[in-house]
Amino acid sequence: MDSISLNRFKESLKDYVEQITHQHIPIKVTDHQGQDFVVMSVEDWEREQETLYILQSNSLIKQIAESMATHKSHQGYRPSSEEAVHKRLE
Repeated sequence: MDSISLNRFKESLKDYVEQITHQHIPIKVTDHQGQDFVVMSVEDWEREQETLYILQSNSLIKQIAESMATHKSHQGYRPSSEEAVHKRLE
């Protein structure tokens, strides 16, 4: 993650906003007192919040692990040929 001064961030705000929102690259900004903060897109922030929620839920982690195990052993859900055709048409 790039780290820049607050003055540099203000001087090139438009360019940094483009980088943050379109390229999904957050930036760490340091103010005049040496305090740091991170600027990131709402989309990236929401994704991070979802990830944190999942990581804090033991039941969700267990479901993910079980799903991965059935997938690796080819025992997971397989749609019927009719379901597969219908899905392709959507």
